Amino acid sequence: MTGKPKEHAELDFLAAIECGEVVTQMTLRQRIGVSVGMVNALVKRAVGKGYAKVGQAPYKRFAYYLTPQGFAEKSRLVTEYLETSLDFFRTARNEYAETFVRAKRIGLKRIVLAGRGELTEIAVLAALGEGVSIYAILDPEANGAEQHGVKVIRDLSEAAAIDAVIITESRSPQATYEQICAAFDASRVFAPPLLRITPNRRELLARARQEGKS
Repeated sequence: MTGKPKEHAELDFLAAIECGEVVTQMTLRQRIGVSVGMVNALVKRAVGKGYAKVGQAPYKRFAYYLTPQGFAEKSRLVTEYLETSLDFFRTARNEYAETFVRAKRIGLKRIVLAGRGELTEIAVLAALGEGVSIYAILDPEANGAEQHGVKVIRDLSEAAAIDAVIITESRSPQATYEQICAAFDASRVFAPPLLRITPNRRELLARARQEGKS
């Protein structure tokens, strides 16, 4: 099972059955990207709420149909998903723009983004909007030489005279931040508030362990 949010899985499920196809639950699992157990839960919820009807077909196949209420719920979830996605995009872009402005204000020009995925792309767009040129993207797992039109490095040692590192890793931002700080001046490592990074996490953990012993 993936870490897909429940509401996204529900939207994907309703979209997957809206054509009234005869399918197996394994087919639905593959389309939606969740476990068979989650498919069962989604079916029970959709039927219980009156969003779908299920008809038995041969060879462990089922015919799923959306009801009028199901089509209405799918439309509601699409609207909610788009609004949430756009809100996240605006928040991320604004916070990265503010981070670039702060770095530029104190004379930091050679900036590396540490991460991959959507946040890195949003940060590149925010940098363009603020007239900031990204020196490189740090991605140890990258296959290509470029991402989003920016040079890729796999280790900070590949770049000389870096002024700042900005975290764009969404899968493990705290761990990425701590790894960068262990190899680079922590005062020049930045992250937007949305990543919820705790700069002194190790000290807080050590204190909590110590208090736990007393």
